[in-house]
Amino acid sequence: MERSLRQITSTVHWTREIKLDVLCERICSTRIVSVLARLGVSEQRVRKLTMELIVLLCIAMSLFTEEAIDDVLQKLIEGQRFLTLVDAKPIGSGASAICQRRQQLGVAPMVALYKEVGRPLATSETRDAFLFGLRLMGVDGTVEDVADTPANNGYFGRQTGSRGDSAFPQMRAVYLCECGTHAICDAGTWPYLVGERKGGLRVLRSVGPGMLVLWDCGFHSYDMCERCFFQQKANFLGRVPSQVRFTSFRHLPDGSYLAYIQPSEYQRRKKGERLLVRVIEYTIDDPGRPGHAEHHRLITSLLDQEYPAHDLAVAYHERWEVEITIDEVDTHQRRVLRPFRSRTPLGVLQEFYGLLIAHYLVRSIMHEAAIKADVAPDRLSFVNSVRIIRSAVFQAQIVALSQAGDWRERLLRDIGREILPERANRSNPRVIKRKISKFDLKREQHRHWPQPTKSFADAVVLLI
Repeated sequence: MERSLRQITSTVHWTREIKLDVLCERICSTRIVSVLARLGVSEQRVRKLTMELIVLLCIAMSLFTEEAIDDVLQKLIEGQRFLTLVDAKPIGSGASAICQRRQQLGVAPMVALYKEVGRPLATSETRDAFLFGLRLMGVDGTVEDVADTPANNGYFGRQTGSRGDSAFPQMRAVYLCECGTHAICDAGTWPYLVGERKGGLRVLRSVGPGMLVLWDCGFHSYDMCERCFFQQKANFLGRVPSQVRFTSFRHLPDGSYLAYIQPSEYQRRKKGERLLVRVIEYTIDDPGRPGHAEHHRLITSLLDQEYPAHDLAVAYHERWEVEITIDEVDTHQRRVLRPFRSRTPLGVLQEFYGLLIAHYLVRSIMHEAAIKADVAPDRLSFVNSVRIIRSAVFQAQIVALSQAGDWRERLLRDIGREILPERANRSNPRVIKRKISKFDLKREQHRHWPQPTKSFADAVVLLI
């Protein structure tokens, strides 16, 4: 079957034809326009850099992370230029004009769009996404480098240590991820000095009945358990720090036991606030695995023995799927070892939510491809999928609308064809292989370094 080119409607401004709908229906033009209208980000006249186009640009810059921002814009309009012979450099497409329009857009539309889009993807057809009929969700945090500017440094701050401050300002990010599909369903950012527990409490707003939420010991608190179970009606399974002590309430046949946890504040304990949990203690009996011979403890709101303790202990380690998701974002989608490119805090936040939407777009397409290929979504190659989707952006712009469905089916088959082998039964040490630089650390006094006053040729003086 031969492909046909899309026909352009002459009565519609060419910028209105720029969309990502064919790639992912969740990022549709109607939804973007609705969000912009609701927030009052409207325009009196049709510009070449419309607000809708700037939203798409903020998403696309997290797909084409190696490209300069004005080159990313060219990627978005490439199809329209091909079909309508629009000038290669439309008026107002320079970096300064793009920067000005991004400032006018602000952060709120990107946040609102992500909140509408970010939803769990797994269905009854999705493999390895549920346990005991409960959707597996994970909470974890990370630290992201941002551009080294006075504005970012003043807002986000830096990590300090015995060897000095971190090379770049850093922001704290906490993610709520669907373990089976790697879809990031909620996230938040804070300055570096804000603890990740605050972020964990915040992202719990997006959990609900039918979910089992996994978190590490760094997130453990009475408030975390209470909000998840009582307020959000979701179940939890979390690791407990070693300093927490339990008094056994009742032992169960599988080796677990029931106990109460209480808030750390005395006044709240005095009022009788407490929560009944089930404690599971286990160890790792394999010298080749991390945590071997260590004493691990989990608490969960699943009190019944119909949820076997061994199964829950094994399932807790699905939390590492969140770590893999963070690696997808930091290592394979963004530029490796590069900070966020925006030079102001608002620009960083706008870029961050564009990154989340772009990752969700990729994972949404991968989920559809996994369903068609009848495999678990984490068996598909994320790197290969990003590469295919980057190439597909231009194709989606020029394919005839009557053939868009068939073309998208082929896209899903291409992504579903790259099936990864089963994960090997292995472990690696958590170490780095990077030498310490012999150069001095960059500091404030290096920002305004003295500049040459002569040309190089004039500065060269022969010694006689």
